Amino acid sequence: MSMKPPVNKSMINLVYGAGARLTALLLPPRCLVCGEPGSAGRDLCAACALTLPWALDACRRCALPLPAGTGLQLLCGVCQQGPSPLQQVRATFLYAAPVDGLLRRFKFHQDLAAGRLLSQLMLARRDPPPAEAALVPVPLHRSRLRQRGYDQGRELARPLAKALHLPLCAALHRTRATAAQSELDATTRRRNVRGAFAVTAPLPAHITLVDDVMTTGATLQAAASALRRAGVERVDAWVCARVP
Repeated sequence: MSMKPPVNKSMINLVYGAGARLTALLLPPRCLVCGEPGSAGRDLCAACALTLPWALDACRRCALPLPAGTGLQLLCGVCQQGPSPLQQVRATFLYAAPVDGLLRRFKFHQDLAAGRLLSQLMLARRDPPPAEAALVPVPLHRSRLRQRGYDQGRELARPLAKALHLPLCAALHRTRATAAQSELDATTRRRNVRGAFAVTAPLPAHITLVDDVMTTGATLQAAASALRRAGVERVDAWVCARVP
């Protein structure tokens, strides 16, 4: 099977950088879900916006969905049983249609426009992190980055940091290539990413990790543990979607 060529910096700039403004002037927004004209300056129409699976009620520490009306302040049963290196986790969406399809296109099919739309939607429904926090994307290993051509966590985090006037730090690195988490069960996921992250530069006391999808939380917890060992006092996480 032939592989698609990696995304280059020019393509990223066209979607996320200065080239995006010119593109928006020349090409009106078009819904990435159904193909109809976009609405509110986004590549999403009003009808499809009504179908978005917002995560409105969830555990404050792991973002696991809770019964309607619960809000975002309670802990689920699992999080009540023990500590976590993560202080708080917020998910913008549940991992369900049409967000799941947009995330797959962004992550596996070089659809950077889908990533831009998801970042816009994350900003629309999220209280910003505290001013002293810095955003740290959960990184790909360099071998997977070479294969894909871009890091989806970083491309989600860049517009968030810019819009919120927060520093974007790339001081977290994967020390080894790991198997794809999607292919593993919960126990193996934890073992797969244990010790897989290292901090390579000084960081502020408060960090918010940014990632695309949270399933069991093993990757985020491994990243948070590395940050805590490096002296970070508080680690939160902000993900686009949470798998129920």
